[in-house]
Amino acid sequence: MFKLSRLMKAEKAEQFDDENIARRAWLKDEIIAAIRQVYDPEIPVNVYDLGLIYRLDIDENNNVDIDMTLTSPACPVAGSLPGLVETAARSKVEVNDVNVNLVWDPPWGKERMSEEALLALDMY
Repeated sequence: MFKLSRLMKAEKAEQFDDENIARRAWLKDEIIAAIRQVYDPEIPVNVYDLGLIYRLDIDENNNVDIDMTLTSPACPVAGSLPGLVETAARSKVEVNDVNVNLVWDPPWGKERMSEEALLALDMY
């Protein structure tokens, strides 16, 4: 896995002129892959493909700032889902700190879902 990760990092570096931008782009991909392991327990689709992650920024010190929402303000996992997203982002060794902000604007809608999520939920 480590060798594959190094290869993916090198391939990402070839896409950018700046090494720091390439490193953050690679790390962002790694964090997204980790977040894709987090599922809303009521919906059989991960939170990233559901479109619940609105923003994911990484600064020069590998601190991560995430804006996310829920499908509804009355969502029963409102207290736990942001923590699961934070834990997933923190699972990458390169990450220093993670801040997850729960936002409600703009409201979530099915247009934010990926094609895979739409197909999985037969909403396409």
